[in-house]
Amino acid sequence: MQTNGAEVKRPERTQIMTTKEIAKYLGVHEMTVYRWLKKGVLPGFKIGGRWRSKKDLLDAHLVNKIDSK
Repeated sequence: MQTNGAEVKRPERTQIMTTKEIAKYLGVHEMTVYRWLKKGVLPGFKIGGRWRSKKDLLDAHLVNKIDSK
């Protein structure tokens, strides 16, 4: 995309994951994911009453947790 000869970068899209996908990704039970999201242990948000998380935010959160130990 160009505007006045200069390129404008669009933000990269990231995958929005369901609780089932998060559970599989982390290797934990889906109920554990629900508890972590509700307590704020994992970054997430609700869409239509259902929890979701952006994969890049989840990855950044996990890296931060690993680096802080």
